[in-house]
Amino acid sequence: MTGIILLDKPKDITSFGAVARVRRICGEKKCGHTGTLDPMATGVLTVMLGGATRFIELLPSHNKAYRAAFRLGTVTDTLDITGKVLETKEVNVNAAQVKEKINGFIGDISQLPPMYSAVSVNGQRLYDLARKGIEVEREARQVTVFSIDVLSENEESGEYEIQVECSSGTYVRTLISDLGEALGCGAVMTELRRTKANGFEIENAVTLEQLEEAVKSGSISELLIPVDHALEEYPVIRVSEAQAKRFRNGGELSLERLCYPRMLGFFRVYDPEGNFIGVGEIGQKDCLEIKRVYMG
Repeated sequence: MTGIILLDKPKDITSFGAVARVRRICGEKKCGHTGTLDPMATGVLTVMLGGATRFIELLPSHNKAYRAAFRLGTVTDTLDITGKVLETKEVNVNAAQVKEKINGFIGDISQLPPMYSAVSVNGQRLYDLARKGIEVEREARQVTVFSIDVLSENEESGEYEIQVECSSGTYVRTLISDLGEALGCGAVMTELRRTKANGFEIENAVTLEQLEEAVKSGSISELLIPVDHALEEYPVIRVSEAQAKRFRNGGELSLERLCYPRMLGFFRVYDPEGNFIGVGEIGQKDCLEIKRVYMG
């Protein structure tokens, strides 16, 4: 079984746990995801099955979108509602002030990765260190927030819901924590739902229950997304049957014999029948170098 399952990850399960469930349901040993979601978060989790796992590291970096809820006046160690409350503060800001401060986070911003995150420092996951009570220095990262829309507001309770579109690597709970700090009252994320990742929308995602039913009914193929759909950012090169055979066997292809866009980078490679056969790269050499062959 090879392809992509676009999973709507349920709440209170790790991304690793969700992938393990998919592996058991589908009976496919090779299975991996393309971007971690916190246990409290729900939404788009791109799961690669079978031969598709070979392309995980070649997936283009896409923008992501989230719906998030937060509450003013509370600060926790995890920056979300699941953590230990470190501080509670009086809230003396209104919705207009919240929106004004939010607009200041749109654009290129610097973020410090939270201690409770999957970022590695010196070979150790930050969340492993955090659980031991160890805090280490982290380097701030530059990310881009393209838009933040306030979907709902409740001044009385200090609770808000926002829609965020951002670059890969952006931490929404850090964004909310930084917003709370800017407002002077603190803020904690209470809900998170990823609505877009890897170019896929939440509307096309399936639940674990739907996946299980599809396997039982023999219609799992209807849910499998071809792996090249996640690579559509890369231009296409079509090759002859002889070239396709050489490519599948790990051979480089001379640029002199290819019709291709005059540019460098990764390309999706297709045989004369339109079948996806892998990803190649054109660099400084006069050839299309093989990066991955598709074993569908």
